[in-house]
Amino acid sequence: MRAMRLHAAGRPLALDEVPPPEPGPGEVRIRVGACGVCRTDLHLVEGDLPLRRSPLIPGHQIVGVVDALGPGVKAPEAGVRVGVAWLRHACGACDLCRRGLENLCPDATFNGWSEDGGYAEFAVAPADFIYPLPPGLTDIQAAPLLCAGIIGYRSLRLAGVQPGDTVGLFGFGASAHLALQVALHWGCRVFAFSRGQAHRQLALALGAAWAGSGDPPAPLDAAVTFAPAGAVIPQALACMRPGATLAVNAIHLDVVPAMDYGLLYRERAVRSVCNATRRDGEEFLRLAAEIPIHAETEVLPLEEANEALRRVRDGTVHGAAVLVP
Repeated sequence: MRAMRLHAAGRPLALDEVPPPEPGPGEVRIRVGACGVCRTDLHLVEGDLPLRRSPLIPGHQIVGVVDALGPGVKAPEAGVRVGVAWLRHACGACDLCRRGLENLCPDATFNGWSEDGGYAEFAVAPADFIYPLPPGLTDIQAAPLLCAGIIGYRSLRLAGVQPGDTVGLFGFGASAHLALQVALHWGCRVFAFSRGQAHRQLALALGAAWAGSGDPPAPLDAAVTFAPAGAVIPQALACMRPGATLAVNAIHLDVVPAMDYGLLYRERAVRSVCNATRRDGEEFLRLAAEIPIHAETEVLPLEEANEALRRVRDGTVHGAAVLVP
């Protein structure tokens, strides 16, 4: 099969011919129809996250059809369309897993990081950690939902968003443009913060009440930062009412800057967002079909993965980038 592989951090992905993977016990093999491009993939390629294997096939927003079953797998059957997300496996036995926090499991593994992912024509994943997909979604529409959508949904929940809230989204890319649609469905007023004119225009077109880079027209009841820049944290806190929560959605952050305590005082809270659980995925995918959520996408062929990553880095993707083998 063809696969885009990372041989060393800081180098472009290489288009390689490799044998298709064989599913092991409890796994299924998937013929990939589409794979979303995530900023986490960029962090791996650029060396912000340490490689867990080399060479590595990145990609963890995988949509495709089950093609082969490993030993012990009875469902899903071959021919069923499924989605694969970031969380590949959790132990299910530790204290965090028993508390429903499998996203924080110390033994968790991740698609496209711990094991090869979906920048390829085939991928394998544990059958217990894949998702059936609503029939109304195309492969290209479904792919961004599997990380950008799920983690955005978890971020809104961790920020304590309630119906009718004024919600701030800082950094308007693949995840934020999906989270905005969830917040609007909940009856919220959404303010989108971005330095990019095209991103602000997209936010307004999707229903944001305001889009800009300066002071919003009203205090925020909750907020989520999507940019991997710590400088956004004090900017967001300065816009928030007392008692509000800021969720920081970033697997890698350049630095948490020193800031005046007054920004945090009056019971404002800052909390990180770390991965997502299968329950998050199941809830979000049901909600996505109900709304229904529409992902703005730019589609590139598999061999242009480096160009897709460059555009993610430069912030020039309109919505989410999706690779198609």
